[in-house]
Amino acid sequence: MKQEIAVIGLGKFGLYFASTLVDLGFTVIGIDNRESRVQMARDRLNQVYKADSTNKEALEQIGLAEVSHVLISVGDSIAASSMIAMYAKEMEIPQVWVKAVNADHQRLLYKIGVDEVIIPEQMAAIQLASKVAIPGFLQYAAFDPEVSFQELTIDKWSGKSLRELDLPRKYQVQVISLKKGDADTFEYTPDPDYIFQPGDKIIVLRHTNTSDQIKP
Repeated sequence: MKQEIAVIGLGKFGLYFASTLVDLGFTVIGIDNRESRVQMARDRLNQVYKADSTNKEALEQIGLAEVSHVLISVGDSIAASSMIAMYAKEMEIPQVWVKAVNADHQRLLYKIGVDEVIIPEQMAAIQLASKVAIPGFLQYAAFDPEVSFQELTIDKWSGKSLRELDLPRKYQVQVISLKKGDADTFEYTPDPDYIFQPGDKIIVLRHTNTSDQIKP
């Protein structure tokens, strides 16, 4: 199995997703049935094909069955995205991800056996609302929506160490990185005996509903 990623549908979301993966070092194959989108993507992706993705034979000829992941992002057509997703599952592609248009579409895709369903507008709205409600909120953890990452600035905890504070027991949070004072970057797995200074920043992994209890 090749470690290649296919993106079916090279609209704004699909092309941005694919281009980002290329920047991260992945080999990405783009597929779209519009010549204008194919031309736009040629200089940005490793390979680009013009094809009707609702035609299973066309996908097989491209070699879609050989990729490790596929993202299906074909606009507002529930029928088209569901059909392509079914073809991808029949080809036994290990990871099939699909952009959905609404919650009903999402449920249908999960019933087909899709591994990950994305509703971009919903995700963006939840993230933005959380940033307003939770100071320092960064994002929810992909493995559990009840868990999230938060950035905290040290004030009351200055002069104390991670070991002394015992945060996992007292607050059910785990410190995963630390940025000291005016440092430009975070360091990971911080020393439990490091003494916090005012203005230090930490990133914690925690249950979202504990946010109002954390006053560093």
